[in-house]
Amino acid sequence: MQSPEGAGVLMPRRISEFVALELLAARRAEASGDGVQAFRHLERAHVLGQSSTRRHVAVHARMLMWAWRRRDFREALGQIVRIVGAATKTAIGPIPAGNTGGANVSPFKPMPIAPDLARIIADASQK
Repeated sequence: MQSPEGAGVLMPRRISEFVALELLAARRAEASGDGVQAFRHLERAHVLGQSSTRRHVAVHARMLMWAWRRRDFREALGQIVRIVGAATKTAIGPIPAGNTGGANVSPFKPMPIAPDLARIIADASQK
């Protein structure tokens, strides 16, 4: 997802609080033993944060830590590759809108955006 025209660098800042809420929800879900729900929140944070290099890399780092704690080495390896890509490509290349960021999907595949996340992104680009 590219920042909408005219939104500049403000859009990622406006979305920052929503990314933080999803990361907090992920932490809480994992602490309660629900690793699947934790990863869903990480995916939602990824959809919201992927237009900012810093947030994009941070979400992938959290996904890597999640994979490491679960001893999911396939996911961990996928996240290492995605961290490098997020760090080097976010600012210069097209970001596939809606991509959830897990190793189970191509990092280049656009995906549908959940309606509530689409509203957050649209509202952030309007203000």
